[in-house]
Amino acid sequence: QVQLVESGGGLVQPGGSLRLSCAASGIPVSIYVMGWYRQTPGRQRELVATIDSDGLTSYADAYKGRFTTSRDNAKNTVYLQMNNLKPEDTAVYYCRAGTAYWGEGTLVTVSS
Repeated sequence: QVQLVESGGGLVQPGGSLRLSCAASGIPVSIYVMGWYRQTPGRQRELVATIDSDGLTSYADAYKGRFTTSRDNAKNTVYLQMNNLKPEDTAVYYCRAGTAYWGEGTLVTVSS
């Protein structure tokens, strides 16, 4: 059974940082394109960042220079380091493996 479990969300002040984790079981993250997505109420889920099996990363323009995704194959976990957070970064963040598997999401709230 495949499971993706996100963690690390919470409340942070503008300008602060958070690191999200996506722990996988049932699949090796090393061979999948792993993606981070976000969703706000009333809007479609949108792509934030991806990391492929070669470790190549890509980011949506709004997050370039602030967010970094990485992968620890030994822990079978993918991370999203989020720096210089802004109120508009508030969303539920989801992890995705390939095109088939999603986590349940973790809420990030950026507010003073």
